[in-house]
Amino acid sequence: MNTQELIPTETLSETFGSAKTILALDLGTTTGWALRGFNGLITSGTVSFKPGRYDGGGMRYLRFTNWLSEIDRLSGPIEAIYFEEVRRHAGTDASHVYGGLMAVLTSWAELRGVPYQGVPVGTIKRHATGKGNAPKQAMIDAARNRGFSPTDDNEADAIAILLWALETQGGLG
Repeated sequence: MNTQELIPTETLSETFGSAKTILALDLGTTTGWALRGFNGLITSGTVSFKPGRYDGGGMRYLRFTNWLSEIDRLSGPIEAIYFEEVRRHAGTDASHVYGGLMAVLTSWAELRGVPYQGVPVGTIKRHATGKGNAPKQAMIDAARNRGFSPTDDNEADAIAILLWALETQGGLG
């Protein structure tokens, strides 16, 4: 189990001011996520939206909606969302899943007045590694070099998106 050092509240307010809860996402069947909470701590992980054997076609999107609402309830309110903006997919299925998740994400955010922004893949990779076409392992290594322990490239990408937002957009761009 990973443990994080807790920072005293006084230090947090000096370091982050009034921190805003920011969610970063690498959308896909296995979605990577990274969250900077109102207390300034960053957590991350992955969540699977793979449909079950007897699920209808829309169940992954209902699960994603419920997951977003639960993150917002437990860690929020979410004040900004950044996601990897993919312009090209290797396969049709991946493209359909991404489009569906993005539709759910944007409508969820619009209903709640939460600002959201897509970040191009090359921008994220360049910020994390210095190369806009960095391979998956380089993204994992970059996250590890920053003190994180991503389980896979999806989580590493979400961490990179969050760090990009915090370091270039002031968190709410």
